[in-house]
Amino acid sequence: QPHLVESGGGLVQPGSSLTLSCVASGFVSDAPLPYYAVNWFRQAPGKEREWLSCISRGDGDHTEYAPSMKGRATISKDNAKSTVTLQINSLKSDDTADYYCAAVIKFAGDSSCRSAEHDFWGQGTAVTVSS
Repeated sequence: QPHLVESGGGLVQPGSSLTLSCVASGFVSDAPLPYYAVNWFRQAPGKEREWLSCISRGDGDHTEYAPSMKGRATISKDNAKSTVTLQINSLKSDDTADYYCAAVIKFAGDSSCRSAEHDFWGQGTAVTVSS
């Protein structure tokens, strides 16, 4: 059964950086992780889930960022390690939330990475930004 596991969360100080990882496992050989686009979301207490960033299938040539992430976040992938990472710089208290990754399968040649629906979700990793 395919699943995603996030890690890298924790308590960090304002202004610092954090690298979140999303490790995939259990994907079948005829539809491995490179067939999927991967998205990052977050949800703060009492707020709706917010889309943050995505990276396309394959080598990840196409990436997108939410305005809240643009200029201070970088999404990347390592297919050999079945891992997608999201680095966020200049963290502030508003970044406190649970962070989730999600994968959606894309057809060959489809460089888009966003989707209204996703095939698999991770359980999330908590990030607290506080001094």
